[in-house]
Amino acid sequence: MGYVTNSAILPVLIAKGGLIISDSLNHNSIVNGARGSGATIRVFQHNILRELIADGQPRTHRPWKKIIVVVEGIYSMEGELCELPEIVSICKKYKAYVYLDEAHSIGAIGKTGRGVCELLGVDTADVDVMMGTFTKSFGSCGGYIAGSKELIQYLKYTCPAHIYATSISPPSAEQILSAIKVILGEDGSNRGAQKLAQIRENSNYFRSELQKMGFEVLGDNDSPVMPIMLYNPAKIPAFSRECLKQKVAVVTVAFPATPLLLARARICISAAHSREDMVKALTVISNVGDLVGIKYFPAESKMPQVEEARAKVE
Repeated sequence: MGYVTNSAILPVLIAKGGLIISDSLNHNSIVNGARGSGATIRVFQHNILRELIADGQPRTHRPWKKIIVVVEGIYSMEGELCELPEIVSICKKYKAYVYLDEAHSIGAIGKTGRGVCELLGVDTADVDVMMGTFTKSFGSCGGYIAGSKELIQYLKYTCPAHIYATSISPPSAEQILSAIKVILGEDGSNRGAQKLAQIRENSNYFRSELQKMGFEVLGDNDSPVMPIMLYNPAKIPAFSRECLKQKVAVVTVAFPATPLLLARARICISAAHSREDMVKALTVISNVGDLVGIKYFPAESKMPQVEEARAKVE
């Protein structure tokens, strides 16, 4: 799947004498792939890049044999968009390669669902390696790498995940192709455009209402990933269990996936969520937030729909 795509591809693309510059927020699959490559790894604090490229190799300061900068379109635990235009500009200047993980952004953002490049106005030709998974927006299994013809031909002969793994089954492949046709409007309908608009509307609505309630919510507008910060590890089981008691299942994330004191609940919004679904979830999360004590900001004016639903629950 997407995990194996990252962890198996990176060791094929670079080796000892090369430099991988990995965003500090990158997924564990990228971290493990970088470690397995034998290349030198430098971690840059989110979107601060230039200094790490210019220094050269330790002690000798000789140029690196190859430099790959690895970023994600939407950071899976933060909900933030990468600053791709600035990153591409720096990589062009220093002749570094750009590796973009679009697991959470492809099919979910951009006017026609083409991901962070479309949203931020970056030419896909300026991104050397584009990675993604078929397990999210496409509802199937497997992962993919997109790049130049030469790159793909090279990977076919060298990547163990391609040589030794089992191929995607025909039904899974057909599911992927069907999803792509819907997203691009090639199925003869406008369902894809409607779904993309609905994801944006649902995501921005849900995030703004959580913020109005006093929660600390990470992520950028239009991002369907919105972590609610819990901070205190002791509050993780309380928040999860109290939400489940009220028929809302939440995903909590804690150490070692996040730093010890930066625990969170990760909310992922889809086009399938109705306004009724979201109001119910907001009501439960608000009630539990008061009970557990994770509203770190003053609440704004109450939302009528949530207050009405809350009164019914109580």
